[in-house]
Amino acid sequence: MIYHDRLFKELLTTFFVEFIELFFPEVLNYLDTENIEFLSQEIFTDVTSGEKHQADIVVKARFQDEESYFLINVEP
Repeated sequence: MIYHDRLFKELLTTFFVEFIELFFPEVLNYLDTENIEFLSQEIFTDVTSGEKHQADIVVKARFQDEESYFLINVEP
């Protein structure tokens, strides 16, 4: 059995900068690509609906010279 979810997450963590460059090129201008840290999966609550979600990938990075977090959650 192929675990697509695990493979997809591995691809995203390996090619995170390229992912940002492809889908969010304007973000890359403000992202410090030398200080990217991948954190363990987190559960977060949508503040508007109150629903809980599990992020596929949580990234800690410097964005516009401030410590920031990126939550990446991909739905089929």
